[in-house]
Amino acid sequence: MNTNHSMRYLAIGDIHGCMTALSTLADYVPFTSTDMLVTLGDYVDRGTHSRAVMDWVVARMELGLLTPLRGNHEIMMCDARTSPQHFIAWVGYGGDATLKSYGSKIHKDALKVVPERHWQFMERDCQSHFETNTHIFVHAGVHPKKQLDQQPDTMLYWEKFNNPAPHRSGKIVVCGHTPQRNERPLNIGHTICIDTGATYGGWLTCLDAASGKYWQANEQGETRSGLLETKK
Repeated sequence: MNTNHSMRYLAIGDIHGCMTALSTLADYVPFTSTDMLVTLGDYVDRGTHSRAVMDWVVARMELGLLTPLRGNHEIMMCDARTSPQHFIAWVGYGGDATLKSYGSKIHKDALKVVPERHWQFMERDCQSHFETNTHIFVHAGVHPKKQLDQQPDTMLYWEKFNNPAPHRSGKIVVCGHTPQRNERPLNIGHTICIDTGATYGGWLTCLDAASGKYWQANEQGETRSGLLETKK
């Protein structure tokens, strides 16, 4: 792990197969070899290029420049591999677009086309959370009174952002999962949600956790940036 003091921790919200937005962000920020990207999960589903997104995050992770978190969509996709019921549910939550990106149609052996490296990434490499001296990064949220190693999966992966209480650690929580309708990061001081609806025609957000600066790109290749404002 690079402990360079000039390293930025750059959190990236739910990508959902939006490869144009991701590659546009990479050039716009731009991502450098001293940045640690913390991707908040939901790489797959709904958007058109899940496979390309997976290839991109795996490659950067293997360079030691990306810390991947697991989202509920990775959990659904992994469950779909072993259960016909889960497969049907996953397809209905945007898994159909993921299959298409891998060149597969919807049938019982559809997931056999997914490379083993991508399964390893989702099942083994992705973490439930990531912590620095000042911040906690997570897909959905954290239970305010429980330590990080005691968090229930419902909080980590599924809980919607609904004015959460501060975490007992006093650290700032950075999460995704709940798309913000105004397509800007929501900052309530102790918690920041950076899912800004890339797959719904909104923006993919990258947040510099230390400075509060954020950059956004969309599937049209447009860009914009701003500084976090605290919602009272």
